[in-house]
Formats: sequence, structure tokens, C-alpha cells
Amino acid sequence: MVNAGGGYTHTQTGRLRIALLIAAGIFLAIGYFAPSQAARRPVFAAVAVVCIFLSFAFEHLTIRDEGDRLGVRFGPLPLFKKTIPYAEMTGVQRSRSTLLAGWGIHWTRQGRLWNIGGLDCVRIEMGTKSLLLGTDDPDGLTAFLLSKIGAGRGAGRPGLSRK
Repeated sequence: MVNAGGGYTHTQTGRLRIALLIAAGIFLAIGYFAPSQAARRPVFAAVAVVCIFLSFAFEHLTIRDEGDRLGVRFGPLPLFKKTIPYAEMTGVQRSRSTLLAGWGIHWTRQGRLWNIGGLDCVRIEMGTKSLLLGTDDPDGLTAFLLSKIGAGRGAGRPGLSRK
């Protein structure tokens, strides 16, 4: 959402943390209750600890204006963060990811995806590269980015600028 100073800040809480905590519980239960897995208990425990640790990195996704760039950060544990200079953006449009694309950070057919939940996203084009940012505020983020990169600097597909 655009704040009083003209910048943008939006935080979306996702379900990825819950999924990671459930996975940790399953790994702990298998390691503890399955007698045939006794030799592998340290492995199950280690995987559970990693899931718990990562759950603190994927509780929410914050997208905010940082002056001359857009900041994107999973949190509250800031292991995964990225900034995109507005000057490098050549286009912006509202988009949707697919159920198969899922959540997290990974490559898709449309470009690199950063998503905490849901299918709505904003596609940011940077020359030949694309980045999809999952958000539950696609219209607000698209409008803000178009205002930052100068919607009048060229024609393109609907919702895109500087193409």
C-alpha cells in the first residue's frame, strides 16, 4: 500500500511457515515412533531442525520502496532478500502464477518467482529477465511501480511500461 510519503510498503503473511512446521513434526514423529527408522533418527531430527529454522525465514514477505529501488524480503529471519533498482525495470504488469509454481523462491516459465502464498503476482521485466513477486495487493504494487518507472516512457502490452 502506498503510504503518506508516497512510498510503498506491504507485508503479506503466508502459509509456508505452517507447512514447514508440519513437516518438522512429521519428521520428528517418524524418527521417534518408527522402530525401523531408529538408525536414521539423527537424520530425521536434523531435517526437522532445518524445517523449523526455515519456518522463521518464510513467515511473511515484505515488499517496500527503498528510495531508488524496490526491496523484497522474506522474514522475520532475513535470510532471503533482494533489491531491484527502478532504473533496471523495463516493464511491470499484474500477473498470476500457477498452483504448480507453488511458494518460495524458484524459477518458473515466466521468470524467477518470490511468493509466500496465493496466485496473484506482479511481473517485473528487466530487459530479458523477469521476476514475479507474489502479493495479495497486485493492483497497488503494479500502480506504484508504474509510477516509479514512468508509465509514459514507451508503449507496450497493457500494464507494461518502458518496453
